[in-house]
Amino acid sequence: MRLRFAGFGGQGVVLCGFIFGKAAMLDGKNCIHTQSYGSASRGGLTKSDVGIESGEIYDLVHDEVDVLVTMSQQSYDAYRGALVDGGLLFFESDLVTPAEDDQARSFGLQATDIAFKEFGRKIIANMLMMGFVNEIAEIVSHESLLGTVTGSVPPGTEEKNIAALEMGVRHASAQMGLEKSSR
Repeated sequence: MRLRFAGFGGQGVVLCGFIFGKAAMLDGKNCIHTQSYGSASRGGLTKSDVGIESGEIYDLVHDEVDVLVTMSQQSYDAYRGALVDGGLLFFESDLVTPAEDDQARSFGLQATDIAFKEFGRKIIANMLMMGFVNEIAEIVSHESLLGTVTGSVPPGTEEKNIAALEMGVRHASAQMGLEKSSR
């Protein structure tokens, strides 16, 4: 599985990639993580790619991704072409408007707004999005994700970050329930 987290500097997309890669290793998978950010790291275009495989990994750079998580319109516009047909698109719905002709299976979450209203910190939007993405895409085990978040965030913020992650899981479950009931 190839994932790309993208947004602007300061949203924590590089941390998302690191956490998913480490969680995959805890699950016994092989992984690779690369990152790229513009010269203005705060506010510049940022991406974090993760490759997760049961076997060997041969590609260091992904031309195509199975899962694209975009936290800004600029990142969506820049990277939407890398998403494979039938791929999963996750987006920050207050900041990203997917194209009407986008063929991806799409899931939006107002992560920044929820993070600010519930936790008083917009930066926790990345944790909400990680819980949301993993609940729908089933990339890594929930236990590995929780353990990796706890060990990767600044000391003293673990409780808020885990609460945000769990809130993202709940939003995904609710959205999936609505999707199933509308079929």
